[in-house]
Amino acid sequence: MVAGENPRPKLKYWLIRVLFTEVIMELNSECPATCQNAQATQSRRLAHLAQGGFVLLAVGLMVFLHDRSLVRTLSITFISIVLEALPFMLLGTLIGGMIEAFVPRDRLAALLPKRRVITVLVGAGLGAIFPTCECAIVPVVRSLLRKGVPLGAAVAYLLGGPIVNPLVAASTAVAYSFSWSVVIIRLLCGYAIAVAVGFWMDFRFRNQHDALVPDAANHTDGNHCCHGHDHHDHNDDASGFNTFRTKLAFAVHRAADEFFDIGRFMIIGAFLAALLQTLVARQTFVAAIGGAPALSVVLMMALAVSLNLCSEADAFVAASFRATVVPLSAQMAFMVLGPMLDIKLLLMYLPVFRRRAIITLAGATILLVFVSMVIMGVIRK
Repeated sequence: MVAGENPRPKLKYWLIRVLFTEVIMELNSECPATCQNAQATQSRRLAHLAQGGFVLLAVGLMVFLHDRSLVRTLSITFISIVLEALPFMLLGTLIGGMIEAFVPRDRLAALLPKRRVITVLVGAGLGAIFPTCECAIVPVVRSLLRKGVPLGAAVAYLLGGPIVNPLVAASTAVAYSFSWSVVIIRLLCGYAIAVAVGFWMDFRFRNQHDALVPDAANHTDGNHCCHGHDHHDHNDDASGFNTFRTKLAFAVHRAADEFFDIGRFMIIGAFLAALLQTLVARQTFVAAIGGAPALSVVLMMALAVSLNLCSEADAFVAASFRATVVPLSAQMAFMVLGPMLDIKLLLMYLPVFRRRAIITLAGATILLVFVSMVIMGVIRK
């Protein structure tokens, strides 16, 4: 090395070359023979493509983004989102593992109402009994689907659980100075939209296997060989385990599989959300609204999707817009859509739903939130 030469640029480009090679090798790798079906292979390749793109984007920003203050802001925002989400996601995977290990499928079926319509109505309100953050609810819903819970009820719980629960009601009340009308409107809107999307998903996918990736659709599908991480030698069905110790071991193994399988998408979503928050100032949204009610709803929905806030904390961000031109309907759109749909959640849905189902779910949710909040804005005039 020439004296005085800075080795750091060479190190950066060497790191990019190594990571790029690893990404290409991972994308070209094949599933084991036990996983050779078209949907599993497609899901695995999509996951690897997302991971590879994330690595290249992150390393590229590290190398080519010369504004150190932006890098620092991006890093802090990214870490804060991850640290906020990880405990809830870990809790959710543990709950999901316990459900699969200790709740037999026939007992769970016996607890659910026989009529699918009633099941969807009950599913949307389960958060009132089992309060769950949106970061934790995806692995729980995945476990419920494996146990045979109908698609509509699972989707209703997925969307309604993070809103229709006492913790969110309490945080919203505090954020809005105990304005109980705001709390009631938020909970009712969240419940109604969750029920409507649940019904629509049941109608759109009469065979729920058409909406789910093979692992989420199958009740006994062996080891998760397509998840791209190491696995313990255990079966997906816990019915063969008779003792508490073996069931607990199965639950922990299942939780670990779920955590790593869904966690990687949470990491990618958190990074994209942090990038948007770093590059787009919140004041930009306020300045763009200009007193237009429909536009304000759209922009606050976009802000909710990009910020990836926890449902127990987003009310405080929404309440900060009360002193601006942002109307209550737009603030409500932020608080209703955020727990149902954001960048992080969209990526976490990939190991559960097929892309067509994700598009259907996301489109219906966005449309219903927009229409309902525009109507709310008109009524409150």
